[in-house]
Amino acid sequence: MGGLALLGALALGALNASGDLKQEDTFTDKPESVSAMQTLARAYPEQGSQPITIMARTANADAVLRVTQGHDGIVRAERGRSGEGWTEISAFAKDAPESAGEVSTIKGLRSELATTDGGKALVGGASAEQIDLEKTNADDRKVVIPLVMLAVLLILIALLRSLIASVMLVAAVVTVLGAATGLGGLLFEPVFDLKGIDPGLPLITFVFLVALGVDHGIFLMHRMREEAIKGASTPQAALTALHTTGGVIASAGLVLAATFAVLPTMPMAMMLELGFIIAVGVLLDTFLVRTYLVTSASLLLDRWIWWPGKLFRRQAPWPAPAPTPERTAEPVG
Repeated sequence: MGGLALLGALALGALNASGDLKQEDTFTDKPESVSAMQTLARAYPEQGSQPITIMARTANADAVLRVTQGHDGIVRAERGRSGEGWTEISAFAKDAPESAGEVSTIKGLRSELATTDGGKALVGGASAEQIDLEKTNADDRKVVIPLVMLAVLLILIALLRSLIASVMLVAAVVTVLGAATGLGGLLFEPVFDLKGIDPGLPLITFVFLVALGVDHGIFLMHRMREEAIKGASTPQAALTALHTTGGVIASAGLVLAATFAVLPTMPMAMMLELGFIIAVGVLLDTFLVRTYLVTSASLLLDRWIWWPGKLFRRQAPWPAPAPTPERTAEPVG
């Protein structure tokens, strides 16, 4: 219960891991491109420093240009290059790049230009790409995460012949992911001076930690099952499995954590966030979840850990009641 309380408290820090990382904040130091954009913003405070690129059919370019110039969020727009039936239009928003105001302007332009005569006008540019990237990652999370969890659960059920043990291992991985992400949310801005979370980070960290965490869980639970098949009670099998696999799991966890801990040395916010969350997650999984929580849960669940497999039906509750010796009639007198 103490371990679950600790992981739950850490997971609350994920509420602070909000806000998508802007392009200008993707480096841990300030490159020349970001300095140049900030210089433009100071010199021209009345308009955005990054153009919104609109691709329109050449035959319809004048209509698209008029709609763009008449949009409330656009300061100015001008016609650019033409070729192969397309014309480029560069527009500058009133608001700073990737701000809430510019995002609203881009979405508004897309909505208005979708109904312009001739149609097929495409609103792009760096800010629009970020909007599309965030939406794509959000859609991917809704599909990929459930599919990965279902696939892992089915593999564990086939290997361990137990629904309870399989669900427990998947739940343990999700708990570790939440705690590691929460700790990152508490430290990224105040300690590492990062301005948000990369849109692709949740999905990537989920896939990595599920693969690594379930891998360690299989080492422990499969050895536990082998001991139970030999006739050991569930608590005895759990302690034996912990004793025999603990060194391997601890060594693998330290190596993996040290490997991912190298990523924060790269001058990119995405690499820092990825390396930190996975390294912390692997350490939590190795030294808290596998060593204490999974083993403790196995002791508490006893034979129910194997439900509904044969081991559940074969094992008696632990400790088994001692047989009552038969009493023999004492001679009278």
